[in-house]
Amino acid sequence: MQLSRRELLMVGATAAVTQAKSAAAAPSLILFSKLFPKLDCNELGKTVRRLGFDGVDLTVRPQGHVLPEHVSHDLPRAFEQIRSHGLSLPMITTGLTSAADPAARLTLSTAARLKIPYFKPGYLLYRNNQDIETTLAQAKRDTESLVALAREYGVVAGYHNHSGPYVGTAVWDIRAMIADSDPRWIGYYFDPCHATAEGGVSGWLVSLRMALLRLKMVAVKDFYWEKRNGRWTMQMCPLGQGMVDWTKFFSILAAARFTGPISLHVEYDPKDEEKAAASDLGFLRRCVLAAYGA
Repeated sequence: MQLSRRELLMVGATAAVTQAKSAAAAPSLILFSKLFPKLDCNELGKTVRRLGFDGVDLTVRPQGHVLPEHVSHDLPRAFEQIRSHGLSLPMITTGLTSAADPAARLTLSTAARLKIPYFKPGYLLYRNNQDIETTLAQAKRDTESLVALAREYGVVAGYHNHSGPYVGTAVWDIRAMIADSDPRWIGYYFDPCHATAEGGVSGWLVSLRMALLRLKMVAVKDFYWEKRNGRWTMQMCPLGQGMVDWTKFFSILAAARFTGPISLHVEYDPKDEEKAAASDLGFLRRCVLAAYGA
């Protein structure tokens, strides 16, 4: 059957759209800059590019690659240096916990000017002398103030679930803090490692299902439990050598069509940081290929 010119154009347009969707199907794989604290941003970009990552998750916090008090000058410079190596800078990791932080407005306005879409806030703590409800209520107020500022500048927050005495150790905490905030401006920076440590057999899966509709970014690392001096402790390890169910995790991400940044955190203590990052990246790419087909 011979197609008309109009039908040929429609087929071509459909193919182009399909190809564009396919090209955008896989998430970007970026490296958390904490691994290389002594590298300046130019050397950081050069190293991350050589290792094969798509971009950088840059620390913009005390003792980070960009110090909060210098953010208006140093973040644009870092951005240009990293981008000069063909890398993206889709997110920054900050210590910001509320709009009252002196660095909050400068950090978010600078990120907005550079069109950096995402940022990770800092951690709020559970304190022994304060009850849980009081802590959560204050955390909610602080977070909402930060979200209001983020909305003003058009930058999106992703709250990280992290083991320890932190609000957000359980994803249910984060839900309580952000439920009343506009999902366009805050969601989850989901960490399957810490969700597995805190959630055991099925808790991590429930947490991920809860986070999916507001999932902004993903942090990846791995661990196993080890008994040391009579105490069970989290031992961080290379990806695939621990307890995280990566096959199931990535199959869920792919089914949800998640395409946001995935930040690799090398939290164990490798002899060779570059070799460790390259090995973990290879594992990540195999997981993405198996789940996304791209």
